Amino acid sequence: MPTTLATPAGPARRAVRDPLVAGLVGLCLAAAAALVVAPPAPYLVNALGQLAAFAILAVSLDLVWGYLGILSLGHGLFFAIGGYVCAMHLLAQGVAATGVLPDFVQFMGWTRLPAYWTGLDHAAYALVLALAVAGLVAFVFGFASFRSRVNGVYFSIISQALVYVSMLLMYRNDTGLGGNNGMTGFPLLFGWPMGSPGVVTGLAVAALLTLAGVLTGTRLLVGSAIGRRMLACRDDETRLRTLGYSTTRLKLGIWCLSAMIAALAGILYVPQVGIINPRVLAPDLSIEIAVWVAIGGLGRLGGAVIGAILVNGLKFWLSAAMPEAWPFILSGLVLLVVLVLPNGLLDLVGWRPRPTWLRGAP
Repeated sequence: MPTTLATPAGPARRAVRDPLVAGLVGLCLAAAAALVVAPPAPYLVNALGQLAAFAILAVSLDLVWGYLGILSLGHGLFFAIGGYVCAMHLLAQGVAATGVLPDFVQFMGWTRLPAYWTGLDHAAYALVLALAVAGLVAFVFGFASFRSRVNGVYFSIISQALVYVSMLLMYRNDTGLGGNNGMTGFPLLFGWPMGSPGVVTGLAVAALLTLAGVLTGTRLLVGSAIGRRMLACRDDETRLRTLGYSTTRLKLGIWCLSAMIAALAGILYVPQVGIINPRVLAPDLSIEIAVWVAIGGLGRLGGAVIGAILVNGLKFWLSAAMPEAWPFILSGLVLLVVLVLPNGLLDLVGWRPRPTWLRGAP
């Protein structure tokens, strides 16, 4: 019988009443309504939908890093699982409607889609499959790691190795998933032409509403008794285990939930960009996700959303204006957070003029 947890409930209770999260949920709902009533130019709508998908991905990492202390450098894998399954659904739906096989299938000399594509023309099945595969992969990897008490930098390195191995696998043409070129050329979405203004707006609205739902659900989670155990596990796992709680089950459950949220982000992202290839599994994307969370504010769900939107919004603009400058600007942002804003941009609310390395000085 576990001893009553003595960890203070304050941080978790504040999460339930977090005005930042509540404000972001309200903005998501208002933006979704505005897009339905008076949508702006399609490229702006598309950019907003992509930013919402990235924000969901950032929240998924903040859930395990900010509240459990588990830094994953492999969350791009779960994002890619959702994206690849979504792409398979869109292509299978296109084949069912037009009878034309995708280019990569014809290149391989196949006369039909591989057997494991069966049923993927049904959206509900594809959604369940994407979440189930992401959850299963996370369970196998997490069970092996947490049961062996792999923590800290070792876990981070192993998670990055996992995503890198997955990237090498997806480059193979015989996987039936597009190989090096990936999958593109999605003709339809629920019978509507892909790229039409209505579909673009619908995808952006779906991403915004999903972001609002994910923020609300995760906020309630971290404000519950489970959230208090997460904070206790992050701050002193040994003590929590001594009190009789199973930290392995706690970490494994939240880790799998985080993976499925990341897969959901991938599902929403791929139809909006119209392509997915092994590049999404490159380790630098998984590192960038951690950068978004760190810049926005670790351990604050709203901070993860702000970081993802600001960094990617800046990236969208600079990729067109000064593409060669983006890597240097991103590096500068990381250094700024590490040296001056250890809690991310949310530090600006309680700004202290002296940088981190001088705060302990007399």
